[in-house]
Amino acid sequence: MDGTYRDNDISHVVEADRVNVWHHLLQHKPFETGEPRIIVEGKGMRVWDQNGKEHLDAVSGGVWTVNVGYGRESIANAVRDQLIKINYFAGTAGSIPGALFAERLLKKMPGLDRLYYCNSGSEANEKAFKMIRQIAHKRYGGKKHKILYRERDYHGTTISCLSAGGQDERNAQYGPYTPGFVRVPHCLEYRAQWDVTGEEYGKMAADAIEQVILAEGPDTVGGLCLEPVTAGGGVITPPLGYWDRVQEICKKYDILLHIDEVVCGLGRTGTWFGYQHYGIKPDMVTMAKGVASGYAAIACLATSEEVFAMFKDDASDPMNYFRDISTFGGCTAGPAAALENMRIIEDEGLLDNTVAMGARMVENLNALAEKHAVIGDVRGKGLFCGAELVSDRTTKDPMDEKKVQAVVADCMQQGVVIGATNRSIPGFNNTLCFSPALIATADDIDAITDAVDQALGRVFG
Repeated sequence: MDGTYRDNDISHVVEADRVNVWHHLLQHKPFETGEPRIIVEGKGMRVWDQNGKEHLDAVSGGVWTVNVGYGRESIANAVRDQLIKINYFAGTAGSIPGALFAERLLKKMPGLDRLYYCNSGSEANEKAFKMIRQIAHKRYGGKKHKILYRERDYHGTTISCLSAGGQDERNAQYGPYTPGFVRVPHCLEYRAQWDVTGEEYGKMAADAIEQVILAEGPDTVGGLCLEPVTAGGGVITPPLGYWDRVQEICKKYDILLHIDEVVCGLGRTGTWFGYQHYGIKPDMVTMAKGVASGYAAIACLATSEEVFAMFKDDASDPMNYFRDISTFGGCTAGPAAALENMRIIEDEGLLDNTVAMGARMVENLNALAEKHAVIGDVRGKGLFCGAELVSDRTTKDPMDEKKVQAVVADCMQQGVVIGATNRSIPGFNNTLCFSPALIATADDIDAITDAVDQALGRVFG
């Protein structure tokens, strides 16, 4: 046990993991008598564990990341070639892949003109929050510093990102939080907060944001941070009328609109970014997971030229620029991988495939809802879908989360990895989550929903 990795001794690897690694999102007590899962290989839509068991991955690496699938040699080669040439220099200098990816990406984001590199979605959102705060001090005497966030949305794992977190179980036990973050109501019509439907519901959900702004004082609110489609809070697609009204409100009160695309970005919903479905014109957009499909760590914050210009309007002032640093924003592997990732999405027509396969998945899930009364609602956009489980369709009482997790576990036993809302909303961790890679075929989609069908039959009889 000298610590040397022995490729042919997987039992040593499993033991090294069990004894030394602290995994995220897991209770480790079971590992005192059992084994952790080690994923040793992936190809396309499938991964293999330490026992050689094959799994069809319906969650793109567990957290909506591996958009173009596993085993992409061209991305690995692009990263290798770049690392040999120059692996890193601090962000005060540029790099060839950094400049080229920024150019290529921003052409797909009309109205946004500048790209700030960092290394995680949490960090990207922190950068946006810091820009909003710095603008408040530069232009409003520090008063317009409050940042609004939405119930059920999630923006990252740092203390300030949790302060902007709308998932109370994610936030629990990590306070006190950063001051100046204010919650607004969610927009999930299935869990209606107002007695209207359709477009009227969307407008009312947006009007609720305005009510919060008025209560706080419009001269104190500087930013609004929203996911285009809520992810871990239940896969919530916004109702009609919502986004148009949100933009009107932001413009009316001079509030910067920050769209968190960490999950939806780079094709997940069938457009390059989720906000592009809704005619949104954001001031800031953050992204991470799918930017390089997990082949390298990269995250970005895109801003409008108007936001950028606020940080260079007085060159004589030594405090008048964005005085932030991101060490690993200077890594070249990320943009090198992202360039090739984007080429694959374009050349293989994966946006169109995502639209087609997403429609098939929603159709299949709706068919399951006709068969299984525990499915109360099916939601989704592209290959980003959810099925909310309930114990009673009439009352919409949420299904016991242990039974929801039993469905996930049954699918895993079948060799299909699906997800579910987990430690997110107290009492409402009851939505099955699906986010297969953008390369998914009709057979893949059918295999995923067939596994869910069987699992629901076994768990609920």
